[in-house]
Amino acid sequence: MEGLLLVHGTIVTVDGERRIIEDGGLAISADRIVDIGTAAELMPRHADKRIIDCRGKLIIPGLIDAHGHAGHALIRSIAADTNGMWMRVVTPTYYHYVTRDFWYADGLVSGLERLRAGVTTGASIITSMPRSDDPVFAINHARAYSELGLREIVCVGPSGLPWPHPVTRWESGRPERRHIAFEEMIEGSEAVIEAVNGSADGRISVFLTPFTIVPSVEPSNASTPDQAVNLTDDDRMQARRVRETARKWNVRIHSDAFAGQIRMAFQDKENALLGPDVHLQHCWGISHEEMDILAETGTHVTHAPPGRSTPILEMMARGIPLAITSDGVSPSRHFDMFQTARLAQSTQHILHNHDRYLLPPGKIFEMITIDAAKVIGMEHEIGSLEIGKKADIAIIDMRKPHLMPNWMPVHRLIHQVLGSDVDTVIVDGKLLMEAGKVLTADIEAALDFGQQEALALVERAGLQAHMHDPGWGKLQRTFREPVHPPQPPECWNT
Repeated sequence: MEGLLLVHGTIVTVDGERRIIEDGGLAISADRIVDIGTAAELMPRHADKRIIDCRGKLIIPGLIDAHGHAGHALIRSIAADTNGMWMRVVTPTYYHYVTRDFWYADGLVSGLERLRAGVTTGASIITSMPRSDDPVFAINHARAYSELGLREIVCVGPSGLPWPHPVTRWESGRPERRHIAFEEMIEGSEAVIEAVNGSADGRISVFLTPFTIVPSVEPSNASTPDQAVNLTDDDRMQARRVRETARKWNVRIHSDAFAGQIRMAFQDKENALLGPDVHLQHCWGISHEEMDILAETGTHVTHAPPGRSTPILEMMARGIPLAITSDGVSPSRHFDMFQTARLAQSTQHILHNHDRYLLPPGKIFEMITIDAAKVIGMEHEIGSLEIGKKADIAIIDMRKPHLMPNWMPVHRLIHQVLGSDVDTVIVDGKLLMEAGKVLTADIEAALDFGQQEALALVERAGLQAHMHDPGWGKLQRTFREPVHPPQPPECWNT
C-alpha cells in the first residue's frame, strides 16, 4: 500500500472556499495531500492506499500554535499564586539552574501534550526570556520534537538587558558562572540555526527571537508615552544585529512587543524589527499610531487570551494578520488550542465588548489554522487541507456526549471540542497518533523522565518555597513569610 486514504469523515478544509465536505475523502501520498472530495469519488481512484475509516469524526488541518515557551511544561503551577513575582521566579531559574537534559525532557513532555491535542506545529521560545548561550538547550528540545514527528519552530535570540548577562552552566555537573556578551548570544543563536534549521525533513525551523523589539523599556508590559521616547544605542544595536543575522541565515524574526515599543522601533526604519518577516506577540495597550505602523509595515501579530488590553479587533479591522496562540504553558496555561480559542472568543465578545456577534466561530478557527500559518510564513504549506499542501491533519472523534448532535461542525470545534477529543494525528503524511495511541514515543518513559528532571530542577533551585498550599477554606491568598525569588547558586568559578 502506498499512502493513506481518509474516508467517510466530515472534512473542514479551511481552503479558499472554506468547503465543508460531508462523507468526505482525503488521499495522502508521501508527505502531501493529493486528492480531496467525497469518499465515493476517491475510493475507486486510490484503491492502493491504506484506508482509515473516519465515520463519526471531523477531519481538520493540524492546529498551529505560533507562540509558546520551552521549559514551561516542567515548571507549570510554580509561583502561580504570586502572579506579580512569576517572571522574577522563573527567569532566574531558567538562567541559573537548568541543565541540558532538562530541555530534552521538556521537549518530550510539551511535544506530547501538543501532539495529543492536535497541535502539529508549535513555536517554542527557549525559556521565558530567550537563552541562546548554550546551543544544546535548543538542539535538545528540537531533537525531542523531531523524534515525535512534529513541526517545531525553535525560537532563540538575545536576552534582555543587562549585557553581558549572567548565566550559570551545569555541563560539568557543577554550577559555573559566566557573563555572556550580546555577540555571544548572537553566536549561540547562529549555532542553533546551523544545527537544526530545516532538519527532520524540514519539520524543524529556527526563528531569531530577541526578548523584546526595544530592550531599553519595560520588557513585559506596556510603557507609558513619557517612558517610551527615544531609542538608545543598545536598542539600535540589537535591531541592527538581529536584522543582519536574520538576513545572513534567511530566517524569520519573532519577539514580544508592548505599548510604546512599536512606535520607538519605527524610529530606525532601516533596521526596525517590523515587517512581513516578523510576528510580534502580545502588543498590549498599543496605540492607534502603532496599529497604523503595524499595518503599514505588514507586521504580523499573535495574541494569547485573555489579554484584554490587546486591541485585536482594531488591528484586524486595519488588515493586520493576527493569530491566536497559547503562550503556553506556565504558570496555569495549556497547549489545548481549542480551549485557548474559546477563551479568545469569549473574552472579546462577552467580557470586553458585550457583543456576541464579534469573532464568529469560523473566524476563530481560522486564527488557529490558516491565519496562524500566514503569521509564521507557512500558509503555502500548512494551515488548510488542499491538494499539494503538506499532510498535517488532526482527526476529532465526535461520537461523544458533549459533542452531540453532529451538526454545525465549526461551532462544535470552537464551542465544545477539547484537545482530548483528538483521535488521530498525521504530520508530513505519517501517522503520529492513531485511535488515541501515540505511535512515536513511549509515553510512560517520557513522562517519568520529565518528572525526574522537574523534581531535580526544584531541588537545585530551591523552588519548594514557591510550591504553595492550595488555600483551603480561604477567600483570599495569604502568606506567613515574604516570598523571594531564587538567587543564583554559589558557583565553582565565582
